Amino acid sequence: MFLTYLRRELRRRRKAALVVASGLALGIALVIVVTSVSSGMRQAQTQVLESLYGLGTDMTVTKARETPEDGAPARPRFRFDAGEEGEEQSSDQLMVQGFDTLSSGTVGKVAEQDGVARAVGGLSLLHVTVDGEFRRGKAEVAPRQDGDAPGQGGGGGPAVRGGGADFDLNSFTVYGTDVTEPALGPLTSSAITAGRGFETGETNARKAVVDSAYAKSEDLSVGGTVGVKGEDFEIVGIATADSGSAAADVYIPLRQAQTLADAEDKITTVYVRTVDSQAIGAVKAAVQENVPGTTVTTSADLAKTVSGSLGTAADLASSVGSWLSATVLLVAFLVSGLLTSSAVGRRVREFGTLKALGWTSGRVTRQVVGESLVGGLLGGALGIGLGLAAAYLLTTFSPT
Repeated sequence: MFLTYLRRELRRRRKAALVVASGLALGIALVIVVTSVSSGMRQAQTQVLESLYGLGTDMTVTKARETPEDGAPARPRFRFDAGEEGEEQSSDQLMVQGFDTLSSGTVGKVAEQDGVARAVGGLSLLHVTVDGEFRRGKAEVAPRQDGDAPGQGGGGGPAVRGGGADFDLNSFTVYGTDVTEPALGPLTSSAITAGRGFETGETNARKAVVDSAYAKSEDLSVGGTVGVKGEDFEIVGIATADSGSAAADVYIPLRQAQTLADAEDKITTVYVRTVDSQAIGAVKAAVQENVPGTTVTTSADLAKTVSGSLGTAADLASSVGSWLSATVLLVAFLVSGLLTSSAVGRRVREFGTLKALGWTSGRVTRQVVGESLVGGLLGGALGIGLGLAAAYLLTTFSPT
């Protein structure tokens, strides 16, 4: 009897039931969508940090920036030999990124600090190739002809034709990697998708791992070679960045990088893994105190400087969305209560008839509560379906 009467009442008052269910569905769907967006932003922040920092890296140590006494930054110099006119000229430079280096001994000093589980050095380099030709010659003066623009020859004035130069500049980034510590360093933010990674015994080998984007642009593959400062390195693997951009285009053993860049016993970065993630702050303070002339950047610092706006957006979406969702749910419940109260007021005669037929007050109350509960369950199910559908659409069509 209860279910039969419930079904009939819901069918008879389906418009009111639909309004209540729709309000509840909207609130629940909004909660799901806001939670999904906030979670997606936080995951994106994590992926950004991993691509910039490297998996398992808790902090990096670099040289503190110093201002040159003359106020002018160091600049690369290219030298060319004098040759015949039209003779091809080429010059390769392998220079340290930023021109700031640390002693290789810094790795040991950092590793000695309490709370440091492992430390490894790396050397970030920029490879620049300038090639082309000089055109030398005696200046020629030709008469300008009528209709010629000034300076292009012809009567009315002279046109000077002299020598010049035609050079192309190509560059790519190189990273000297400590192959004895494959689980730490810049290459850990990429996955080997072809070939293999470095072996721990290849500390001074002419081997290279190439980023997949650079390999595609330069038509490089495993088994081929890549030139670094005039030396050929065998490509043993292709690496693809897990997210974002790769740390470098070409990775070679650290010792080879130091030799080719004339940076013996020099590094640019120390990658650090701590024993406990809760001790990162204490380790940072210890390094800053005991290893002078360095700048320590933790994952938290990087989050603030690189992706702080992303984290702020996630917090804003979560905070505002939560308040908005709570407001919508509250309004939906109020509307549901008002509609239920209104319906009860209009059904006084109906309830009187039911009591005359033998229904108790408790049974009438249970009937009304049952109708409201079914409407709420329908609204909840509809809201979950709409929320999951909206989250799926956002995931599918949102930019990555």
